[in-house]
Amino acid sequence: MPQAKDRWLSSVWLRYIRFMKIKYLVVFSCLSLLSSPSMSGEADVIAVKVQPQAGHRYDFSVTVNHADSGWDHYANRWEILDGDGKIIASRVLLHPHVSEQPFTRSLSGVEIPAGVTQVRVRAHDLVHQYGGAELVVDLVPQ
Repeated sequence: MPQAKDRWLSSVWLRYIRFMKIKYLVVFSCLSLLSSPSMSGEADVIAVKVQPQAGHRYDFSVTVNHADSGWDHYANRWEILDGDGKIIASRVLLHPHVSEQPFTRSLSGVEIPAGVTQVRVRAHDLVHQYGGAELVVDLVPQ
């Protein structure tokens, strides 16, 4: 009789150990995925409002969506580019917006070169750099 009891206890113990290994493996895998930089994705420009000012100057309000995770991975700027890809202006974002998504920031008095009637707005993050959604905006003079 003691051998059967020992086998039963051994069997229960082995099942418990297997269960705990699987449990910790699942928890570890989930934590690894959540902390992975790729989970935060690229910074997307989801809205742009442009207000013409005097001359060739414009005020831009740009809304960016990015799963900022802290100082090591956040959207750190957005840029306005001409049709040839030359950067006209850049708005630096000085801190992560972990609990404020999406967020909108403005840049006033941007001088657009004469003849440019359309600009592209893109965002940048510390890990992926570029690659998220960009928006093309037609400029209407004042």
